[in-house]
Amino acid sequence: MRILVSNDDGYNAPGIEALVRALDGLGDLTVVAPETNCSGASNSLTLNRPLSVRQAANGFYFVNGTPSDCVHIALTGLLDFRPDLVVSGINNGANMGDDTLYSGTVAAATEGFLFGIPSIAFSLIKKGWEHLDTAAHVARLLVQQQLSAPLAQNVLLNVNVPAVPIKALHGMQVTRLGKRHQSEPVVKSSTPYGDPVYWIGPVGHVSDSAADTDFGAVAQNIVSVTPLRLDLTHYEQLPEVKIWAGALCASL
Repeated sequence: MRILVSNDDGYNAPGIEALVRALDGLGDLTVVAPETNCSGASNSLTLNRPLSVRQAANGFYFVNGTPSDCVHIALTGLLDFRPDLVVSGINNGANMGDDTLYSGTVAAATEGFLFGIPSIAFSLIKKGWEHLDTAAHVARLLVQQQLSAPLAQNVLLNVNVPAVPIKALHGMQVTRLGKRHQSEPVVKSSTPYGDPVYWIGPVGHVSDSAADTDFGAVAQNIVSVTPLRLDLTHYEQLPEVKIWAGALCASL
């Protein structure tokens, strides 16, 4: 088995190092990760400049680009093989609900999924790396399961692990994404020269943390496993929009 490993915190982050150690012995591991922290990069690709790939002393490849860049380059020219699995993480902080749209961790896994490769994103829900060993343990179990009993369809899984000791976990639950309220206002500041600058504000409060959501699961110290899909079509709205847009046909 060949496993491609990436993340969004950078190739020297404790999370990716813990993930590689956790997966040791499960297959041939290749790490291609960003040179620097790319949290919040989402699925962006770098198209306005060339990208460089270098190799660290520990064998990890690092790219001066986004998480999506890393996996894209790996799958379209850097590697001379097709991985059996793409894993991303372990992220320094949660990626749940609406936040998955912005997550570089989820984006790296999504890029693998777009290439038809089963992919899993792992996140530790609190920043600071406390109980990183718990997330690493969960990652190994889930990767073992996927390798030994692969899901029938191509799959993109988003996994969030409570930051508690392993013995404090209350199991694992398959969930849907919850929701947050809108983000807090920007934080206004200025440069030393008096020019205005703005910091993106903190995330909003959770608005949907029902028991079947990712927020609801981790609140009970349960590992959340959410299968994701990328079809953005709003099928229920198609009939209404057809009528709405149809009224313009005569004007074209």
